[in-house]
Amino acid sequence: MSSIRSTALIAFAFAALAVPAQAQTYPNRPVTIVLGFTPGAASDTAARLVGEHLNTALGQPIVLDNRAGASGNIAAAYVARSAPDGYTLMVGVDAVMTSNVHLFKSVPFDPVKDFAPITGMGANIICLAVNTALPVNSVAEFIAYAKANPGKVNYGSSGAGSPHHLAGELLRGKAGIDITHVPYKGGGAAANDLLGGHINAAFLSLSAAVPLISSGKIKILAMVEKQRYAEMKDIPTISETVPGFEMNSWLGLFAPAGTPQPIVDRLNAEVGKILKIAAVKDRLATLGLAVAPSTPAELAEIVSSGLALRGQLVKAAGIQPE
Repeated sequence: MSSIRSTALIAFAFAALAVPAQAQTYPNRPVTIVLGFTPGAASDTAARLVGEHLNTALGQPIVLDNRAGASGNIAAAYVARSAPDGYTLMVGVDAVMTSNVHLFKSVPFDPVKDFAPITGMGANIICLAVNTALPVNSVAEFIAYAKANPGKVNYGSSGAGSPHHLAGELLRGKAGIDITHVPYKGGGAAANDLLGGHINAAFLSLSAAVPLISSGKIKILAMVEKQRYAEMKDIPTISETVPGFEMNSWLGLFAPAGTPQPIVDRLNAEVGKILKIAAVKDRLATLGLAVAPSTPAELAEIVSSGLALRGQLVKAAGIQPE
């Protein structure tokens, strides 16, 4: 019995020593960053940009692995089941980490228990844009028009349950207006129909809206963030007209739960340095992404609080889990 106990103690001692040794030699092979969406999405472009610099910082190749499908659930489930060794990471977005558990009857991962938050990366700025044929020039005028024409104003989004959709539902509830949601399979499709006048308004990521402003057929009324976007300070926020309105859309870097803390800390520090590089910040700004690094604890809180808020919004919008 004593020999068995001794063997167990020796095994435990070796296991305890293995984690620090693993962290000290990290990384000694390529690191994969998994994404839940197709190439070209803002999260994909941001990951590639950060990955280029992380390659130099870590001295190892950074491999981007796009595993699109099921609104990001496929990628998240894959990373949740991966070895917690720092070699498989994920760019997680708010929709996957805070909304999907409320939108699907069954989700193959737990956004809190199955991941180790590393750092926030950026805030995806969303705006309320309208076709110029709609006779409004401000959020106040938009609300007044919607109240004078109940049920006649429609707004597009990148899909049911997306932060763009939930922003519309939040405005509908807080302003007491009757507006109709028109879901699209992606922000690009919603932007095109707004440009063509097929819908009156849309909640769009800036990356989809800004290129269309020069057409003269759409205009941005406001941003959905609590604070004005630094790159476009002349455009107000919805909260300036509708107190308490705020919708956040973000992306962050995650690892599987159980990843050694020294590795998490190393990645947090390296990515934080990269996000402070002027060229990186400028490039992300062109995508409508405001750089937003954080501590692992701060990202964990963003996920936790987001889960509660998104649950309330999904319920208020009457969205039934698929």
